[in-house]
Amino acid sequence: MSNREMVVLSVGGLRFVTRASTLQQFPESRLARMLNHDDQEFKLVNGEFFVDRDGALFSYIMDFLRTLQVSLPTDFSDYQRLQREAEFYGLYTLADLLSQEHLLKPRLEILEVRFSLQEMQAFFRIFGSCSATVETLAEQITVFMGQHSGQTWNSRFPSQKPLVPLPLERPSHHDMVFQCGTDYSAGDQFVARYVSIKPDNRKLINGTNVLGLLLDTLLRDGFRLISTRTVSGEDKVECFSFERVKRPAGLALTLKNTPGSSGVAQAKRSQVQKEK
Repeated sequence: MSNREMVVLSVGGLRFVTRASTLQQFPESRLARMLNHDDQEFKLVNGEFFVDRDGALFSYIMDFLRTLQVSLPTDFSDYQRLQREAEFYGLYTLADLLSQEHLLKPRLEILEVRFSLQEMQAFFRIFGSCSATVETLAEQITVFMGQHSGQTWNSRFPSQKPLVPLPLERPSHHDMVFQCGTDYSAGDQFVARYVSIKPDNRKLINGTNVLGLLLDTLLRDGFRLISTRTVSGEDKVECFSFERVKRPAGLALTLKNTPGSSGVAQAKRSQVQKEK
């Protein structure tokens, strides 16, 4: 059969239309042998290959053959059944990937924002269970410092002097610390710190405004606010807790074809995460 020829399969009452080349991705599989009529399990009826298997699970197998990636819904739970179907079709590479169930399941991600106001300064500390998320957020946040004179800290007209970006404090891979507001040095001189959070281009000095922008950013990124509380102590620290169901990075394949061979498949982690 030509690899460009269309193939119709009826699996468990569901109809699938694809190219022969898609089914031939893994030449040793039963789906590839089916096209050569080398497997009696698959009957050709009225121009369609009839397969008495689970049609809903076969849709995931077709998606794998088309993309060479394992990408399953957040609420998917039939890993063992899908692995059994992959084994039935002779797709042992897919079966091996599905055996790594812990890499495929979505996981709950927790993030906490701590905020406190002290005189004319606001202090922020962000903790996250996922270091990659904290790293991404750190790339979005920039603190700028500038020296001012003869102005109040909440002036509508910030100094025209260029502001200098400051690195965020990173006590660990799972948290970051920064601040905004003003701190008087001598006379009418004071140091001001502004915060910008991408994609918003504003440079904000007011801590309450920065907090509002930060919380909005997290909500847009798919986090859900689950609790707020005030941490006891001399300084009243407000704590905002968020959670998000984080899809894991998908598992993808790289097919290496060598002369005289049917191809070698290597499994690897691939950043095909479906966020937002």
